[in-house]
Amino acid sequence: MSKLDTSVGRRTILKAGVALGASQVIGAPYVVRALGEEPVKIGMVNPLTGVLSALAQSEVDGAKYAEAEINKKGGILGRQVQLLVEDSANDVGTGVQKTRKLIDRDKVDVILGDVNSGIAYAMSQVTSEKKVFHIVPGGHTDPITGANCKWNVFRVCNTTTMDANAVTPELVKRFGKKWFFITPDYAYGHTLQDAFVKALKKVGGAFEGDMLPINNTDFSATLIKAKAYKPNVLLNNMGGLTQINCMKQFTQFGMQKEMALGGALFELESIKGCPPDAQTGWWTMEWWWNQPKVPEVVKFVADFRAATKKTPSARDWFGYVSMHTVRLAADKAKSLEGPKLAAVLEDMELPPDVALQPGKVRYRKGDHELMPNIFVGDVHPAKAPDDFFTVAELVPGDQAAGTVEETGCKMTRPT
Repeated sequence: MSKLDTSVGRRTILKAGVALGASQVIGAPYVVRALGEEPVKIGMVNPLTGVLSALAQSEVDGAKYAEAEINKKGGILGRQVQLLVEDSANDVGTGVQKTRKLIDRDKVDVILGDVNSGIAYAMSQVTSEKKVFHIVPGGHTDPITGANCKWNVFRVCNTTTMDANAVTPELVKRFGKKWFFITPDYAYGHTLQDAFVKALKKVGGAFEGDMLPINNTDFSATLIKAKAYKPNVLLNNMGGLTQINCMKQFTQFGMQKEMALGGALFELESIKGCPPDAQTGWWTMEWWWNQPKVPEVVKFVADFRAATKKTPSARDWFGYVSMHTVRLAADKAKSLEGPKLAAVLEDMELPPDVALQPGKVRYRKGDHELMPNIFVGDVHPAKAPDDFFTVAELVPGDQAAGTVEETGCKMTRPT
């Protein structure tokens, strides 16, 4: 290119820049369209590798399904949605690093994550500091919406207290109040066992148990200890692959003939990984796909199966609800600013095609915890494809959660 060509090119670019600036002031249509092409970026951090990977992947699947659904209907605030997923590798430091990367480098508008409660809490320290709206789809430990609650953090899954309070009456009524716990030694396990012990002591129960590493593989010593204790119920509080391994060893010891199984979560992903003898016990589901009397659920399950070739689990629902929560809040706030999203979401009720269950499902104002139904029932070998669970009772979230004051949440909002 000649010097003359270069000079002309620079003058042309300069004039175009001036024209663009003027058109932004008067709101020229083509500029509005150009700005609208910038996607709404939602960052998701989850342990896609490690013992919780199956649960994490389902949350991602549900979020991706919602992403496609939202984009098909016009996006968020007239802009398409882009989900950016990072692997926390079930490590707190990595989860924090990935969160900072999504916010600082990728410029995401919202953060979702993590399945691991300890990572979710560490992430919330970052998102709160940076005033970024944060949804925890599936990290259960109580302090996230309790003693360590934050103005910008909302949670879809239950607290450990909610799950424990919902299922304890059934376990005591059906089997007795002498229990043995096998519990993961991290934030989720500690608060879950504490909640169960509190509920059990109210009815005069007794317990023993072991706390084991989140990625434990050999349960023989603990199972021998449980066998000697002769409990009415063994509560397997482990998660993901670790829970599956524990269940397999439990059946290899023949212990299913000596005691009942039960606890808070025995999720669809984990049930499918267990032998039929270990597909048993009384548990909670935080959402369940087989709700024939709820037309929105019937349609959702059919559409989800057609699109993904799998049956949606509670984890899929967590991811799905998280994405639609962003849409609902942004539509109401007319903004993606963290403080504005948080303000409009308090006490917001989810529409039936997002709640996907009977009754009123809302984010409670005082602690930002979702108040859904808790599905209590028994797990059994499949009666039909993926039909491993029969619902006996729907426990309202408000009933199981107790009051905001009892959670210890004292919300401090940004000035």
